[in-house]
Amino acid sequence: MSNEIPADEAPAATDGGDKPATTGTLIVAIALYTAARLALVVVIAAIIFFVGKAAGVDVPLVVAAVFGVLIALPVGMVAFKTLRLRVNDQITRIDAARSARHDELQARLRGDSK
Repeated sequence: MSNEIPADEAPAATDGGDKPATTGTLIVAIALYTAARLALVVVIAAIIFFVGKAAGVDVPLVVAAVFGVLIALPVGMVAFKTLRLRVNDQITRIDAARSARHDELQARLRGDSK
């Protein structure tokens, strides 16, 4: 027996509003989250680079970028929690809908009627 949630008990495929969870809405959510994380890396790297310049230290751009990535990893997880949760919610809803369609197809192939 499977541990899947029955289709009638699965959460509705909406993103908190009227928009259904589709591949398109998932792509938009992932794009927003990715852009926010990349922007954070750029901002942190720029801060490291220009603060170094202001302090009279020549910080190579590659070093500033590496430290920007390392610092942005945990900061982005906290700062962009709502975007991350939106992506996770979209993935969960799309997967639940896909599982429901798969189960319905399997039932039809077995000859079960609803």
